[in-house]
Amino acid sequence: MKKLRLAAFAASFLALAGLMPAAPAQAQGLPANPGQTVDTIAAVVNDGVITQRELDDRVGLIVHRLQQQNAPVPPMQQMRAQVLNQMVLERIQLQKAKDDGITVDDAAVQRTLERLAQANGLDLATYRSRIEAAGVPWTTFTRDARTELTLSKLREKEVDSKISVTDAEVANYIASQRGPNVGQQNDLHFEHIFIKAPLNESQTDIDTAKAKADALLKEAQSGEKFSKLAKSNSQAPDASKGGDMGFLNPSKLPPEFVTAAATLRPGEVSPDVIRTNDGFEIIRLVDRRTSQGTAGAAPTLVQTHVRHILLRVGEGMSEPEARQKLLEIKREVLAGGDFAKFARTYSQDGSASQGGDLGWISPGETVPEFERAMNSLQDGQISDPVRTEYGYHLIQVLGRRDAEGSVAQQMDLARQAIGQRKAEQAYADWLRELRDGAYVDYKIPGMTPPQN
Repeated sequence: MKKLRLAAFAASFLALAGLMPAAPAQAQGLPANPGQTVDTIAAVVNDGVITQRELDDRVGLIVHRLQQQNAPVPPMQQMRAQVLNQMVLERIQLQKAKDDGITVDDAAVQRTLERLAQANGLDLATYRSRIEAAGVPWTTFTRDARTELTLSKLREKEVDSKISVTDAEVANYIASQRGPNVGQQNDLHFEHIFIKAPLNESQTDIDTAKAKADALLKEAQSGEKFSKLAKSNSQAPDASKGGDMGFLNPSKLPPEFVTAAATLRPGEVSPDVIRTNDGFEIIRLVDRRTSQGTAGAAPTLVQTHVRHILLRVGEGMSEPEARQKLLEIKREVLAGGDFAKFARTYSQDGSASQGGDLGWISPGETVPEFERAMNSLQDGQISDPVRTEYGYHLIQVLGRRDAEGSVAQQMDLARQAIGQRKAEQAYADWLRELRDGAYVDYKIPGMTPPQN
């Protein structure tokens, strides 16, 4: 199931916002005549170019963000090389999208901007004001949103649409989770530092996150206490616990963690930053122990007990009115009011008579926006208003449990897991082939293409 990803600030943010002082023209190798607008070339990419100014803007943005986050900044030469390589890859993809005739219309961009605003709990006008107050022209931000949609459509056409998962692969996956030796497996105890960077995020944000993760890995490898780094930097819910994940069966861990653990001794930090669908991970293997599971145990899925209040938009109620009403209800519930009573009174959903109670929800049973908000809540926590195609929701999580799903649910989860894994590998291979087939000429001394 595809999820909404937040678009990032434009790569030219610092230059536009005045956060990065311009160097004298002579220092940039440019003519001193202010009437001229010549810019040097950082790289030639097929029949296009990346200018030095574009590279400086992108690097400056990343450095600024790292400094805002009080995160370590990698050596400048290393960062410039990494960022330029990422910009080259982005430019190659955009050229491929143009060759494929992939376009994104204005209506699609507008819908994306509206959903971005909603994801931040704002109406579009307020969201635009905040973006512009940060120094980013709305036209630039809109252009970035169009770029992200274009790259997403390109990936869907060239990679995701070609992924297939056979029934035999599903059966083998489930069998591997149940296998006769499952009771003899080792549970793994990890500490981790998570830096958020979804796959469909802007390349600028991905570059920033990767630079931060690389710098944190170096600190961890140099002897800095791992749990301290996690508390200060991790964006995972367990950051307050020093990133301690406790003992988990390998079936409940990202496959990349399990693979890394095979070469680690207890106490060691993995030598590489791990890329997942949601971001970057730095991991430390704390210990192993014989699995506490039983042979033949069925795969489980996490179910969430949730209730909500739904206000539909357009039925005598505007979007601002719906949001404001739900915020008022939330304040009253937090002050001691009865959520169920408010649901019975105001909710425009069939669950109103049950106090908004939806019962135990399995993954994939709700629309993506609702599920994403639900998954981000702790037990007992109440969301801010959440926009879906049905209207605005106020969501409260009542509890979670591991449940042995039906055969159909187990097969669906297995198919999703296999498909996602195959798609990520296929995407990485496709990007490598695309890069290898492109003409790229680096014009900056010391800059070299990445080694595959």
